[in-house]
Amino acid sequence: MSPPLYPPLDLQVITPRLTLYGATDDLLAQLLPIVRAGVAEGHPGLFDDPMSLYEDNPVRERKWLQAIWRGRGTVRPDAWRLYFVVMLGEQAVGMQDLIGVNFDRFRTVTSFSWLAPNVRQQGLGREMRAAILHLAFAGFGAAEASSDAFLDNVASNRVSEALGYHPNGTDWATRRGEPARVNRWRLQRNTWDKHRRSDIELIGVDACRPVLHIPG
Repeated sequence: MSPPLYPPLDLQVITPRLTLYGATDDLLAQLLPIVRAGVAEGHPGLFDDPMSLYEDNPVRERKWLQAIWRGRGTVRPDAWRLYFVVMLGEQAVGMQDLIGVNFDRFRTVTSFSWLAPNVRQQGLGREMRAAILHLAFAGFGAAEASSDAFLDNVASNRVSEALGYHPNGTDWATRRGEPARVNRWRLQRNTWDKHRRSDIELIGVDACRPVLHIPG
């Protein structure tokens, strides 16, 4: 069997509640109706600028896809981004990204995610984050993970706190052009290890490491 053309698309992170699949174009197509209907509707906004999900259609869909395609092709030792589609059984319900930030020097990562409005407030955000942290720490040997959220993004801040992140100060960002305060969070490997889960399965990690310039 020939090796996969782009191993990150074969990655899977499996938990008892959901599975993260590498975001192939077929899976992205399943998310298009959700993106078209609106992920970032209402106020306050969840995302900082620039953000394709704030755009009007059809620009929203085109920019969203283009950003993912560009991200696939931008892989350096110090900077890479992996895109996952969140699946509940056979249903695509959102995205979870893992982003390497100066990973070759500091082994640091951050994350980004969104869920369809109709499946929020069910604990899926915490499960997705736990899954991607397991990939970062157990799969890729990360030393530290960070996360940011606007002060009024209660759900994201609660997820970070529940998973053991520590407050790491505040900063400013804009959303839809307006300034707003951001909470910064930090999770070190030794803290993650204390609460490490044994029910999360990783598939495809070994083939992915060389693509991301991560030693085996």
